[in-house]
Amino acid sequence: MVTGEGAADVRPLTHAWVSRYLDVGERIVGAHTLHGGITAEMRRLTIGRPDGGTRALVLRTLVGGEYAEDWVDREAAALAFLPGTGVPAPELVAADPGAAHCEYPSLLMTHLPGRTVFADEGVETRVALMARQLVAIHALRPAQLPAPYVALTTADSVVTPPGADARTWEAATDVIRAPAPPFEGRFLHRDFQPGNVLFDVPPSGPADARITGVVDWAVTSWGPADLDVAHCAVTLALLHGPEWGLKFPEAYEHAGGILAASASERLYWLVRDALASSEEVREVSRVWREAGRPELTTRVVAERLDAYVTALLDRWR
Repeated sequence: MVTGEGAADVRPLTHAWVSRYLDVGERIVGAHTLHGGITAEMRRLTIGRPDGGTRALVLRTLVGGEYAEDWVDREAAALAFLPGTGVPAPELVAADPGAAHCEYPSLLMTHLPGRTVFADEGVETRVALMARQLVAIHALRPAQLPAPYVALTTADSVVTPPGADARTWEAATDVIRAPAPPFEGRFLHRDFQPGNVLFDVPPSGPADARITGVVDWAVTSWGPADLDVAHCAVTLALLHGPEWGLKFPEAYEHAGGILAASASERLYWLVRDALASSEEVREVSRVWREAGRPELTTRVVAERLDAYVTALLDRWR
C-alpha cells in the first residue's frame, strides 16, 4: 500500500542531501510512503527531469534505535557489492550512516520494479522462487565479509505467546539452551522473507510470477545458511500457515542449498528463529493487515506460531 505525499514532506536537511546526488536540472517533485517496513521509514521519491520526464529513487531513513548507524553502514556495503552478482538488488546512490548531513541516518538507492505479495494464492510458486533466490545469495563471497550473525533471543528471554502450550514452549526453549552447532559460514541476508522480496505477477496469473528484487540488506551477516532459511520459514508459517514453514527448508534443498546434516542441528536453528518471532507477532500482523490480509489478527498469527513450533518439535526432535 502506498500513500501520496509532497516533496515538502521530506525533511529539510535530508531534502538538501538528496538533491546533491541528482543530475543537473533534476529536483524532487514528489514523495510516497512505502508501507510494510517495521524498522525504517521508506519513501519512493519522484525525481523530475529537465525534459519533463521522471525517475524514481528510494530513501530509507532510520529514525531511532542504537543500531541505526550500523544498519545503514551494512546496507551501503551490501548494495555496493551486489551489482554484477546476479542478485536483483537496488543500487547504492548515497549513504549518511552517522546523520552528518540528514536529520537521521539515511540511505538513498535506486528503485526496483515489482511489489511485495502476501496473498495465499500463488504461494507455492513464490516459495520455490524464494528458495532458489536464497541459494544464490548464500553462494556469494564478498571480499570483505560482513559482521558475524547475532541472535539476540536467548532461552531466558523467550516470550511465550498468550494461549500457547506452555510445555511445548518449554521444550522448544530447552533446544536453544545448548551451544550453537558448528556451521560453514555463508553470506546471509538475515531478513529474507516475503516482505523483502519483490515480484512481478503478470496478468496470466501467479504461476508465472518472477522475482524482480530483494530489498532491505541492513542486517547482512556471516553465519549458517540454516539461519536465513529458518527466518523465511517462520515468516511463511505465520503468513500462510505452519505447513509452509515446514516446506521451505525442503524447497531450499531442492534448489541446491545445503543445510545442517543432523536433525538436532536443523531443529536448533529452526526453533531459534521461531522463538525469536514471538516478540514480533503484534507488529507483523499489523503490517500484513495493512497490506490487505485483515484476517491475520494478532491472535491468529500467535496461534500459527504456536502450531509451527509444535510441528517443528514433532518433526525434528
